[in-house]
Amino acid sequence: MFAVIKTGGKQYKVATDDVITIERLQGEAGDVITFDEVLLIGGETTVVGAPVISGASVSATLVEQSRAKKVIIFKKRRRKSWRKKEGHRQDQSVVKITAINA
Repeated sequence: MFAVIKTGGKQYKVATDDVITIERLQGEAGDVITFDEVLLIGGETTVVGAPVISGASVSATLVEQSRAKKVIIFKKRRRKSWRKKEGHRQDQSVVKITAINA
């Protein structure tokens, strides 16, 4: 059985015991999180929401709060002696899917 959930403006296909990296959520390691925006549940029969499935949820455990790999932003204007270098690290959460509740 699998489900498609929506969190952080993105959609993720998840199954039980999957570990996924998503946008930062509030909480600390070990907290239980419930995703209520379930767009699809698949398995023997497929249920598609319009846009979400009412009453369905996905339970997960927060494994850790971390930061993504650094992304370098480099801007340059040719022949003007102007350049700018910046870095960015996105905050993210690692969660383990524990149950899919249809």
